[in-house]
Amino acid sequence: MNPLADINVGPILWTIINFFLLLILLRIIAWKPILNALKTRQETITDALNRAEAAKQEADRVLAENQKALRQAEAESQKVLKETREYAQRIQADAMAKAQDDTKKLMEQAHQEIGLSKQQALNELRTEVASLAVGAAEKILNESLDADRHKRLVDDYLKQTANQN
Repeated sequence: MNPLADINVGPILWTIINFFLLLILLRIIAWKPILNALKTRQETITDALNRAEAAKQEADRVLAENQKALRQAEAESQKVLKETREYAQRIQADAMAKAQDDTKKLMEQAHQEIGLSKQQALNELRTEVASLAVGAAEKILNESLDADRHKRLVDDYLKQTANQN
C-alpha cells in the first residue's frame, strides 16, 4: 500500500487545533508581558546607548579641552623660556658692557698713573741732573776759574746775547 494513503487526519487536525489554541492563549496571557519586557529591554538598551554616546561626547569635549590647555601650557612655557633667555642675554650684555667700562676706566687710570709717575720721574731726574750740574759747575768754577778765564766767559756770554738780539 501507499504510505501516503494511510494518513490519519484526526491527530493532524487535533494538533493544528491545539497549536492555534495555544497561540490564542499565549497571545492573551503572555504576548503583552513579553512585548512589554522586550520594549522595556529595548528602551533600556537605547537609553544606555544614548548615555554612552553622551559620555563619549563629553569625553571628547574634555579631551579637546585638555589638548587645548596643553597647547596653551606649552605655548606659555615657550614664552617663559624665551623671556628667560632674553633676560639672561640682557644680563650678560649688561655685564659685558660694565666689564668693558670698568676695564676702560682702569686702563685710563693706569695711563694717568703712568703719566704722573713718568712726569714725577722726569722732574726728579731734572732736579737730580740740575743738582749734579750745579755741583759739577761749582766744583769746576771753584777749582779752575781764575780772573782771566772768568772775564773771558763773561765776554763770550755777552757776545752770544748780543748776536741773538
